[in-house]
Amino acid sequence: MKLLVINGPNLNMLGVREPEIYGNRNYAALCAFIKEAANEVGASCEIYQSNHEGAIVDKIQEALGTFDAIVINPAAYTHTSVAIADALSAVALPTVEVHLSDVMKRESFRHHSFVAPVAKKTYMGLGFEGYKKAIRYLVCQEE
Repeated sequence: MKLLVINGPNLNMLGVREPEIYGNRNYAALCAFIKEAANEVGASCEIYQSNHEGAIVDKIQEALGTFDAIVINPAAYTHTSVAIADALSAVALPTVEVHLSDVMKRESFRHHSFVAPVAKKTYMGLGFEGYKKAIRYLVCQEE
């Protein structure tokens, strides 16, 4: 299985940005963790990060016919981007939404996700482990 893992705005700042919420490990550590999680289940993955909504929409559209499934952490775009949700719906690839923090325990504006209705599943508040669970769900159908 070929997976596309998309990370939204500010995830490139892991290890620097609000370590009390996101932890001390940096983005390179997250990428290494994701690649290892994919390898463990015999999947390949491409990891993409952008701070730009349109670039994320373009990447989702380019996934059609190239990837089997998408893992996405839309970050702040979770709560604002109909365009990302529409792109995911348009390509109709199995998608799992991931959030490092538990957004339901944070500010109320973070409680709504435009992506959740088009995702098969959402993992939140598990840190890096949420990505592993998303990959295992998509590849192995494990909860």
